[in-house]
Amino acid sequence: MSPNGSDRSPRRPMRRKLLQAMTAGLVLATATGCTYKDFPRLGMPTPTTEEAPRILSLWQGSWAAALAVGVLVWGLILWSAFFHRRSRTKIEVPPQTRYNMPIEALYTVVPIIIISVLFYFTARDESKLLDLSKKPDVTVNVVGFQWSWGFNYIADVPGSTGNAKTDKNLDAIPDRFKKAFPANAGGVYDVGTPGTRNPQTGNPGPTLWLPEGKTVRFVLTSRDVIHSFWVVPFLMKQDVIPGHTNAFQVTPNHEGTFLGKCAELCGVDHSRMLFNVKVVSPERYEQHLKDLAKKGQTGYIPAGIAQTPHEKNRETNNL
Repeated sequence: MSPNGSDRSPRRPMRRKLLQAMTAGLVLATATGCTYKDFPRLGMPTPTTEEAPRILSLWQGSWAAALAVGVLVWGLILWSAFFHRRSRTKIEVPPQTRYNMPIEALYTVVPIIIISVLFYFTARDESKLLDLSKKPDVTVNVVGFQWSWGFNYIADVPGSTGNAKTDKNLDAIPDRFKKAFPANAGGVYDVGTPGTRNPQTGNPGPTLWLPEGKTVRFVLTSRDVIHSFWVVPFLMKQDVIPGHTNAFQVTPNHEGTFLGKCAELCGVDHSRMLFNVKVVSPERYEQHLKDLAKKGQTGYIPAGIAQTPHEKNRETNNL
């Protein structure tokens, strides 16, 4: 019996609260909108490029490592709380452990090992994802500006004359990227405003067309501030920086229309910097470029801010 004469054990409220907490956690885990097929992706959309599964694998591995560490840490916390709690009949302070070198070495070495493993896999995958050694089939200069996007299709399109390698509007792009430009690429362009919408889906923003199964290189330039080019199901994004040109390439392998957005807070209308990506067959892609030429959208829009002297020196030294 308890001191006040009641048969009620003081452990029962604790067990009841623990049961309630476990029930709430189970409800949160099962009441989401994800199906069992979506769960292995851990919140990521279905990959739509050949490179995206590598990013998904890194994401899943990071979650597995975090879960393992979390289970260990919470397990030790709960074990200490339940099995080393002060007895009701003992009020003395339990023995204190100080200057235990094996334990101190353990909690120093283990985090270093965890971070080293994560760093290795991240660096390995990053080097693969940013590799530009393969010559692309298609090159698109993505131009970010407040508050929308422009797309310069670097291609030899019937009805468009000129040369992308010497076009003044593309002066902001370094020569090391222009080496991969096709010859006599007069090019075509498309440019949007925050009010532009995709005619098929009604989604806001201009639409970037890409051919399925072709390696596409994105050359990213900005006219004003830092933006970020993010095609959501590509699982890949990269900053669009004034005075500095970034680039990456992917191979779309699923047809469809996908959402894209600016992922860098770039000002008051950042939330309106949306766009669409329409992946179609190579034949439809070529026809789209011809349609842009027929509309008079030939040549290129200004790519952005010219490179800073520091950036030019860096690229010169790396050649």
